[in-house]
Amino acid sequence: MVDWNLAAATATRFVRPGPDVSRDEARAVVAELRRHAKASEEHVRGFTAMIPAGSQPQDTPVLVVDRAGWIRANVAGFRELLRPLLDKMQERRSGTPGGAVLGAVGGKVTGVELGMLLSFLASRVLGQYETFAPATRDLPAGDPADPNGNGGGRLLLVAPNIVHVERELEVDPHDFRLWVCLHEETHRTQFTGVPWLRDHLEGEIQSFLGETEMDPMTVLERFREAAQSLVGARPEGEDDEGGHSIVELVQTPAQREILGRLTAVMSLLEGHADYVMDGVGPDVVPSVTEIREKFQQRRARGASRLDLALRKLLGLDAKLRQYRDGERFVRSVVDQVGMDGFNRVWTSPNTLPTKAEIAKPADWVARVHRKAEGAP
Repeated sequence: MVDWNLAAATATRFVRPGPDVSRDEARAVVAELRRHAKASEEHVRGFTAMIPAGSQPQDTPVLVVDRAGWIRANVAGFRELLRPLLDKMQERRSGTPGGAVLGAVGGKVTGVELGMLLSFLASRVLGQYETFAPATRDLPAGDPADPNGNGGGRLLLVAPNIVHVERELEVDPHDFRLWVCLHEETHRTQFTGVPWLRDHLEGEIQSFLGETEMDPMTVLERFREAAQSLVGARPEGEDDEGGHSIVELVQTPAQREILGRLTAVMSLLEGHADYVMDGVGPDVVPSVTEIREKFQQRRARGASRLDLALRKLLGLDAKLRQYRDGERFVRSVVDQVGMDGFNRVWTSPNTLPTKAEIAKPADWVARVHRKAEGAP
């Protein structure tokens, strides 16, 4: 169904070159990012109080990679996550006339498409906690391949992208690198400090994929609608923000319900990371105010028309909203009930906020706190 090797080769071939740095500069950046990642552990755990003092959560590796390493890691991650869906589709196709030939051709086409998508993203991601990393990984030489053998996740820091952005923003590079590490370390703390979170997310995603419509004509029609929305051929009466992302188009009513829950969780995780990054920042990042202001301006500026079209099609504009909405939710809840009160959000899947509660934090406080305390 997908030629994964072709996907990785295509993405690596077409990804933009990174910033110009010497070998010695590159080594210094990698070493500093590793130091900052280690220092961020203590800062984040102390600020969030998610992991009790003295306890040792499951350790996960921190890997500093280049753009090609990020691509290979994500190809392997996609392969792991999509395996049940692709096996199901392959089984269905094998029973149709010419299914083997269609599979071979379709796998190469899909591989190229996925490769082009990853080449677009590989120059934009500063860091990523790989929630669904398989037990082994093809990463650049010198990176450990899952030393714990658990496949439970790992933190990736994409060095060339961090250097590119710090130069573009003209901010202190040492402060910026620590600031990025604080955000990404928060994600690692979320998953190592909340044992059920990974399985919960994987279950929701697999339920979403299990509801995927198998009719190819329906999928093609929805991709056509997406393409029309990008070039301005909107149905009459649709507003200027019309058009849909791929995720929004290829879904059943059951998927819309699951997607609402996933959106709420992702808003919580991203907003929490932003809140922690800004909360810890003033004590350890001297120029945090300047960095935050310039970084927000960069987010708001957008890019070329093609970039904006791709972001909308891929749902990346929705991700930016998740940062804003999630951070407002976390800040409001902490203001009302303190950090310990906010941390009840990690008790179980039932205490996670709904999509509606992300927009109305007081409703989450009322549901989780006042009812638990016996208030009317």
